[in-house]
Amino acid sequence: MLPEPSFTVGIEEEYLLIDAESRELAADPPPAFMTDCEHALGNHVTAEFLRCQVEIGTPVCETIDQARKELIHMRGTIGKTALAHGLRPLAVSTHPSADWRRLAHTDKTRYRQLADDLQMVIQRLMICGMHVHVAIEDDDLRIDLFNQARYFLPHLLALTTSSPFWRGKPAGLKSYRLAAFDEMPRTGLPAPFESPGEFERTVAVLIDCGMIEDATKIWWDLRPSARFPTLELRICDVCTRLEDAIAVAALFRCILRMLFRLRLNNQRWRQYPRMLIEENRWLAQRHGTEGRLIDLGRRACVPYADLVDEIITLVREDADFFNCQAAIEHLRLITSEGTSADRQLARYAAAKSDGATEDEALIAVVDGIAEESLAGL
Repeated sequence: MLPEPSFTVGIEEEYLLIDAESRELAADPPPAFMTDCEHALGNHVTAEFLRCQVEIGTPVCETIDQARKELIHMRGTIGKTALAHGLRPLAVSTHPSADWRRLAHTDKTRYRQLADDLQMVIQRLMICGMHVHVAIEDDDLRIDLFNQARYFLPHLLALTTSSPFWRGKPAGLKSYRLAAFDEMPRTGLPAPFESPGEFERTVAVLIDCGMIEDATKIWWDLRPSARFPTLELRICDVCTRLEDAIAVAALFRCILRMLFRLRLNNQRWRQYPRMLIEENRWLAQRHGTEGRLIDLGRRACVPYADLVDEIITLVREDADFFNCQAAIEHLRLITSEGTSADRQLARYAAAKSDGATEDEALIAVVDGIAEESLAGL
């Protein structure tokens, strides 16, 4: 019998840094900020492409409760360190009013190469994401679950949307981040692979032709990690509320175990045409949890809230196994209260209704994001 994977989990989050007074992105944060962060968090914090960004990554966690404690510690540490330097972090995928032309990228070899290779596409990429790693140690099983889990990527995206503004305007999308990121090469919904060998041979073509140095420059919505024996979920926006992030990480982990259980019974999740999964991806990007997705098995559009109920039932055994029932039940709260994108749009509309100017309404949105990012820590 195939050994059960460890299903250990790790969460990576990218934050935007704003000036605490102006609320604009901190285009040139003091070098001491990163020095202090590294002193407090070691190699669990890194600079990102833009100097106004910072990324954290939890250690490998055995439980969702451990992941929560680590994320609380890391968000809190970034928050305190930022405040000491006149900054505030935003756990969000886009700043409501930022202009990429005012920003500068981090002076590291990798980022200089990316800037040279991708030109304006990456220069305007003022976005942040959340990545969730779940360990699947067996190579064949990792690719098998990778192929099946693609179906659920739109469902996971809808729960995390936090980028409804772009350069001072409502984008009309709950996740504009995805639209911006899709301009990059090697992004989007991945194709299925027959085996680990086929995946490795495909990546080798790009490496041998000098297109990329390694698989870390493949930025699909879901990928077999180039550094760890994990599947890495990459489609998600950054969740402004920490508990939302924990719930999504728990759901991804439970979905993978559910698919593993199917395999043990010589079953598998049905494979659907990529075009149809792409359509659900667009619906999630456009409407978040307020819209509908296509139930591809029933060939019908279904309210997202109904789909969440079905998914919770689907993974109940796995939530019990991982003892993360509360995190999975939290998905209902996300659906009923909306995501960060919904709250941003509501705050913007309320400010405008109260007579605020466009700039004042956008500042109100930024203030709301900043408060939620560190709430309860």
